[in-house]
Amino acid sequence: MRILIVKLSSIGDVVHALPTLAAIRCALPHAEISWVVERRAAEILQDNSSLDRLIEVDTKALRRASRLGETLLVVRQQLRRLRAQPFDVALDLQGLIKSAFLARLAGAERRCGFARDALREPASRFLLTETYRVPLRAHVIARNLALAAQALAIDVPKDPEEYRFPITVAPEHECEAARLIATVGGSFALLNPGGGWPTKLWDAERFGELADALWRRFGLPSIITHGPGEIELAQRAARACRANAVHVASPSLKGFYALARRARVYVGGDTGPTHLAVAAGAPIVGIFGPTEWWRNGSPRAADICVERTDIGCRENCHRRSCSRWVCMEIETERVFNAVAERLRRAAKAEAFASQPQAP
Repeated sequence: MRILIVKLSSIGDVVHALPTLAAIRCALPHAEISWVVERRAAEILQDNSSLDRLIEVDTKALRRASRLGETLLVVRQQLRRLRAQPFDVALDLQGLIKSAFLARLAGAERRCGFARDALREPASRFLLTETYRVPLRAHVIARNLALAAQALAIDVPKDPEEYRFPITVAPEHECEAARLIATVGGSFALLNPGGGWPTKLWDAERFGELADALWRRFGLPSIITHGPGEIELAQRAARACRANAVHVASPSLKGFYALARRARVYVGGDTGPTHLAVAAGAPIVGIFGPTEWWRNGSPRAADICVERTDIGCRENCHRRSCSRWVCMEIETERVFNAVAERLRRAAKAEAFASQPQAP
């Protein structure tokens, strides 16, 4: 069977689809699995042993092309990559018109996606051949898995502890992480003040206050990470840490993943690095505002979300701008207490794992 996964972006969305890839590969070990993804979000999928082919596209190039001839050239180039081999089935995990359109361009005989109530752009269902109902009040990972289970007639994991996130890390990424860890001397907290929407940002200075508290209470230094265009946020956080127990870094995506695997705790909002840290198995404290933890956050029961539940506009508003700016107004003490509790849970789990198991 030749299967095409359509999940174009963003980094967090791609990470959320990885357990579906793992489940398909486990259930159908001889299937040929391809994935079509936006070039800007492709790094995390490169060299993935669970994939037979990675197809990188650039849908923004269609909008950038200034003349009809340029547009047609871009379309032909993307079609050549998509139609290099026929597909039996395409799984549209994105739920957009452009993702369903790419599934159709790929020539898949079956184009499977979500039923109307779970689509981000309901009109995309007219480009699909099959739609399936999935639980609406469920984590996006569970929804992706539910679609694959029905479309491919396979068993998928139900317990979040069984989710697998196949990501291939090369030695250079491990070395990148090791160099950063050496700057803080070993055990560390990983803090990420960035985010794609202004409404998702917790105040950068409070990240610095949190780093101070972690150093005073636990002797735990912090690595503050940032992506492109976020260095000012990271520097503001670092300047607010009076103990000077922080190091600012901008690792590659896979370098960040390798770093997160060794972090004592990770703190961040609803953003790509947070989802990568979840995939890496780091103990997580999420700070969520306009989006929902139950849908986008960590699916693991031990991880903790800090959010405002005392405001009437809090429920899943998805606003990228706001006249009130209150949902991320969260005291540093609340976040620190959540981190302390998450560290306690991690220590308890490690102690249990180290105990001799009965035969």
